[in-house]
Amino acid sequence: MSVRASQCRPAVKALICTVVVSAVLSAAPPSAKDGEDIQSSLRTFTKVFDVVESNFADKVETEKALYEGAIPGMLRTLDPHSNFYDAKELQRFRENQRGQYFGVGMLVGYRDGSVTVMHPFLGSPAKKAGLRPGDRIFRVNDKNTEKFSVEQVVEILKGPRGTPVQISVKREGLDKLVTFNLMRDAVDRPSVPTALWVKPGTAYIHIESFNENTSREFENELKRLSEDKVEGLILDMRENPGGLLTEAVAIAERFLEKGQSIVAQRGRSSTERAFTARRGNTGRKYPIVVLVSRGSASAAEIVSGALQDHDRAWIFGENTFGKGLVQAPWPLSGDNSLLLTIARFYTPSGRLIQRDYSQGTFYDYYYKPNTATRNLRDQKVTDSGRVVYGGGGIAPDEKYEAPKLNKTQRLLLGRGAFFGFTAEYFGPKEDAALPQDWDVDDATWTRFKAYLKEKKFQVDEQEFAGIEAWAKRQLRLEMYTTAFGRERSVELAAATDPEVLQAIQSLPKARALLEKSKELLAKKRK
Repeated sequence: MSVRASQCRPAVKALICTVVVSAVLSAAPPSAKDGEDIQSSLRTFTKVFDVVESNFADKVETEKALYEGAIPGMLRTLDPHSNFYDAKELQRFRENQRGQYFGVGMLVGYRDGSVTVMHPFLGSPAKKAGLRPGDRIFRVNDKNTEKFSVEQVVEILKGPRGTPVQISVKREGLDKLVTFNLMRDAVDRPSVPTALWVKPGTAYIHIESFNENTSREFENELKRLSEDKVEGLILDMRENPGGLLTEAVAIAERFLEKGQSIVAQRGRSSTERAFTARRGNTGRKYPIVVLVSRGSASAAEIVSGALQDHDRAWIFGENTFGKGLVQAPWPLSGDNSLLLTIARFYTPSGRLIQRDYSQGTFYDYYYKPNTATRNLRDQKVTDSGRVVYGGGGIAPDEKYEAPKLNKTQRLLLGRGAFFGFTAEYFGPKEDAALPQDWDVDDATWTRFKAYLKEKKFQVDEQEFAGIEAWAKRQLRLEMYTTAFGRERSVELAAATDPEVLQAIQSLPKARALLEKSKELLAKKRK
């Protein structure tokens, strides 16, 4: 049996991943009464469909009615994660699992009425050709894309490796369109995009998702940093929507002892299965602080829960999303696929990861703030006896509440002030370059404030004065994205992130947990 997890639909910002189990299910045969009920329901459905097809005012598209109406409607009555994937969604699902696709290699979004380059990826055809953040895409090959959606532009940018594509963009400060001729290639999307020293002896590694390459990438980054020098690790899984379960297990067992449990899967008709550390800890033992957020879900919660239950890491941040349902795939006609929930995931202590979805709408489930929900009847303890609860994701050992943004901060971010200024700043320049370790100087800051007035940003002067340090950091990060690449900007963001800096202060708590877990393991061996 192979175990894998999907990436989620873009509609929910890839927030929650679907853990998928490919398996032959040993379901009990339906009783005679159950069989009669099913046949009766099918007859009713067929009759309704026949009436609609014969009498609806317009011609009914059978596949659309089935795949966009009947099937999704039925699944919505079950749970938030049973899902239907059409051929295109299934292709994206597979690309996300591989961590690779074929295209030009850039993130695009919708800005000021145009599909716009947000940033090209390191080493991609788009990066090598010279496309920049802020470039507005007006034409791809022979197609005018001014009225295209983001999804439509993405669709025509992708294609077989080695095929040509021409992109014409409007760049700030230039009157004519700028045209780039690219050759599509394989575009790798690393799941471990950042690893650096945030202070001497303290390493920071960010796991963005769990795809086929995650454990290998993680090992390579630790090797590059030289694990012998690590005295403490900040493991960042904030906004990690999950992914491949096998890779999550590989990351968890990297820090656990051989034989320690990682996660268990239980369902009404599916085979119960427990995952344990087969190899066990292969490196040095050092304190770990794991950063999590409401967007940490699925496989990320499995890793966090396992390390917390075994007192191997100090969990820092927000309550995680609470996604602990397992889906099995059933292929359908036309390269479509049904993902049906068949089981639930439980942490080593036996607590349920899945958050309750029986109250409210699925919209509430996905988008409303998760305020530390927990099931008081699902009380368990960690190896050292610390109380933990199930039914609401993974609760942090130490909460972090980010300072709330004021009106001026929300305005600047919402209207893309830093992004827009940067596009205008570099627009007419042939080379988008800055000195190494550049910071916002007086001249650039004065120019930025003039830009805000020119673009009629109604900022509160008193509030603006109070957020100057914050605004300069945001501007510096945006300028780094264009001048040095998104990867360098992300490194700078991590090194100056207030939450990361506070997590570093919690390493002594993680060390205390580690020492306690060592004592417990030593007693068990006697």
